[in-house]
Amino acid sequence: MTDYSVKELMACWLARDLVDGEFAAVGANFPIPRAAVLLAHFTHGPNMTVGMGAFKVCLDNVDQVMTLKYFTDFRPMRWAESASYFPLDLFGFHKMDVFYVSGIQIDAYGNTNLIGIAGEGGQYKFRGPGSIGTTTLAAVARRYYIVAEHHTPRLFVEKCSKISALGFGDGTPGLRKKLCLPGGGPKYCITPLCVFDFHPETSRMRVHSLHPGVSPEQVVADTGFEVEIPAKVMETKPPTDVELSVLRNRVDPEGALRT
Repeated sequence: MTDYSVKELMACWLARDLVDGEFAAVGANFPIPRAAVLLAHFTHGPNMTVGMGAFKVCLDNVDQVMTLKYFTDFRPMRWAESASYFPLDLFGFHKMDVFYVSGIQIDAYGNTNLIGIAGEGGQYKFRGPGSIGTTTLAAVARRYYIVAEHHTPRLFVEKCSKISALGFGDGTPGLRKKLCLPGGGPKYCITPLCVFDFHPETSRMRVHSLHPGVSPEQVVADTGFEVEIPAKVMETKPPTDVELSVLRNRVDPEGALRT
């Protein structure tokens, strides 16, 4: 299949970076990482633990998974190995291997802002949904991924107005260790244009791969901070026929990623 959406591309790429046996959570209204976790579970991670809404589930033998409408949607209970009442020690935050976050701002060091955009006089000119658990998970998850459904200078900024989930702060070497944060921080940031990773010395975002048809100049123009682009940049691997078949028939039969 050569016909795929950029959201399907992003989900497939994220799925490939997950490992069998890991514990990954699926948000109710975060369709790309939700699809990625389930795709990995169905293709190469039968022993993964999936946090789906308020339940821990194993879905390896499930033919088709419904889309959750809200976090406490009770329907995944039919597959549950355990249940957790939000917000009491949801899934055991400290045991989570993989987690996903987005933001109304994402900065050059992988910090994200879901709180709001500061205005004058201590007021907000725009309010976000709030940190909704991302502060804790960004601190303790073994690694996490930043997922952006848009790529604009307004979203990708040099410095977040507020920080709800800490990436690498201001880039100070060893900052997360100095703060005694057990989690490893963000590994990648994926957008509709490219995949960013983080420079091992400066902790700033740099281009890891460009999606098919995207030029370096387009990424530079649509990013609000100075972008490091290596001399040789990989192309993001498109979805395979197998990945698209599983994605469309078992994970996303309603076509949320194709809109």
